[in-house]
Amino acid sequence: MQRILPVLTACISLALGGEAFARTGKEIAAVFDAGVVAYDAGNYEQAFKIWWDLQYEDIAAMRNVAMMLRKDQSTARPPRRAVTIYERAAEAGLPTAQADLANMLLKGEAGEPDSKAALPLLQAAAANHPLAQFQLAQMFETGAGGLVPQNLDVARQLYASAASRGIKEAAERLRIIGPSPANAPATALTGAPATTQATLSPPPPAAQP
Repeated sequence: MQRILPVLTACISLALGGEAFARTGKEIAAVFDAGVVAYDAGNYEQAFKIWWDLQYEDIAAMRNVAMMLRKDQSTARPPRRAVTIYERAAEAGLPTAQADLANMLLKGEAGEPDSKAALPLLQAAAANHPLAQFQLAQMFETGAGGLVPQNLDVARQLYASAASRGIKEAAERLRIIGPSPANAPATALTGAPATTQATLSPPPPAAQP
């Protein structure tokens, strides 16, 4: 199986119940990588357990727990559980979690499709995630029912960035809407905040489901 998980993780030591996790960043990275090895080998139960135990020390592990819940790659879980974990990782500033959660909301995987809730997640992830760029571009191309102002120049910029990072559908949309008029003023890209350090609040007590 091709590796689909992030190798670069945001290793974050957190306080839980007044006591700090004892593992170092190097130790956390080694545990995370053990989860990657298990996942790539198709041992989803082991990978899920590794990342579940690591999720409050490593934000990428938290995102991977949510991803596996979403894909039903552990035991059967309700989609809402994936949303809850994605929300924690997204609030901490992880672009992949923001983009994944927005994608779930747009597709209605845990209820009715919710473009309004997805919009700020796409805006937050767009600086770093090509799928978020593509989906945000779609909103600016159409106006998303009034959620954003219809702006083809912004859509073009987002499509172009997503296409340059391998999103074929973005290249096709860019071809369809065509280039900007030659005399059109440059438009600043919106919805991409500056990168900030991800932080997590202490988690509530939780046992593996």
